[in-house]
Amino acid sequence: MRPREILLALFVVIAWGVNFVIIQVGLGTMPPLLLAALRFAVAALPAIFIPRPAVPWPRFIFIGLVLFTGQFGLLFLGMKVGMPAGLASVVIQSQAFLTGPIAAVVLGERVSPRQMGGTAIALIGLAAIASTAGGGGVTLVGLLLCLGAALCWAIGNVALRGAGKIDMFAMVTWLSIIPPLPLLALSFLFEGPQAIEAAVLHMGWVGIGAVAYIAIISTNIGYGIWAHLLKLYPAAQVAPFSLLVPIVGIISAALLLGEQFGPVRLAGMVLVFAGLIVAVFPFGRFRSRTAG
Repeated sequence: MRPREILLALFVVIAWGVNFVIIQVGLGTMPPLLLAALRFAVAALPAIFIPRPAVPWPRFIFIGLVLFTGQFGLLFLGMKVGMPAGLASVVIQSQAFLTGPIAAVVLGERVSPRQMGGTAIALIGLAAIASTAGGGGVTLVGLLLCLGAALCWAIGNVALRGAGKIDMFAMVTWLSIIPPLPLLALSFLFEGPQAIEAAVLHMGWVGIGAVAYIAIISTNIGYGIWAHLLKLYPAAQVAPFSLLVPIVGIISAALLLGEQFGPVRLAGMVLVFAGLIVAVFPFGRFRSRTAG
């Protein structure tokens, strides 16, 4: 990759990593389901100018409900009730381990021994993190909701594979049309009209800035650049940059929110990240290329 594209990839990594901190800030100004609804309402605006990808409506709606409504509704709820930003940025990456088994069942793909080994390592790490629930702002409910978000992401990944070759920026933009109404309805039912009214009337610049960052910088600009890079280079060159997102998430949460990690929780995060590298990084192909 040329230096310009490397810088663009690093910009996206930083934007996505810091996004978890911004979500945490936004959750201090409004209820989680409302925040998620506003995020996608703003992110969907460019759809006015972009043609919808040629994906059948039933699949399109399913992907939108699972990948965006389910994933981010559960993630925002989890972060609200007990999943700190830095830790959330690591736990949500469990989607990488869940995607393989789901793809094996639905698409008949084979789960490699390397993926199974990475999953085993990550499960030990998640168990270590779960053992710290109840301390340092982490609750078991928050962890389970975050894992539920990762499961929705994994199901959405498999559904996206079945959609064929598509423009990812256009797909993300149009998928953003699906979540606002379901999330607003859920917010009305569970968070209440009074909470919605109070949040909207007293949002302030912090809340507006959080919604703008999550929707425009993280979603529109981030995915736009990512889609551009995937058009220029093979996915195998671009995808590894995403492994840096949880690292940025951890560092930014520590620097900006003062988030601290005890030794057990830190060890669990390291194991999850190590499992992710083992499961995703193509070590065998790298060795064969260097040997040649």
